[in-house]
Amino acid sequence: MVAALVAGALFTKQLLWTPISAINMTDIVSNQFKMTGASFAGTDNNGEPFKIRAASARQEYDKPDEIFMERVSGTITRNTDQGRVVSDISANSARYNNIKKTITLIGNVRVNSSTGDKIFTDELVIKL
Repeated sequence: MVAALVAGALFTKQLLWTPISAINMTDIVSNQFKMTGASFAGTDNNGEPFKIRAASARQEYDKPDEIFMERVSGTITRNTDQGRVVSDISANSARYNNIKKTITLIGNVRVNSSTGDKIFTDELVIKL
């Protein structure tokens, strides 16, 4: 009976195995930690809150201080001489550096401020 099952799988070519040579080890090592629907929040150096959401985020094995995000949106709050300003941000991708406390927004960057100011650019670095 077992021989018939094994032979049947061989004849129908429905083998469920992957040769080791087909595994992309670079991709496995580069994308060691990956999340979908990622969201994280914190405060900047002035104690003001920020919140970032991403469709997906990953942390590479050899870059533990950075988080790479795709389809990013969020809010950043800051105090200015004119009062409290809340900015909605969005970008195609972003890189959050935990050591430098920066978020680099990349591609189709949009910033809409509660003061009415708007920024449209390809890249923007925000120091938290």
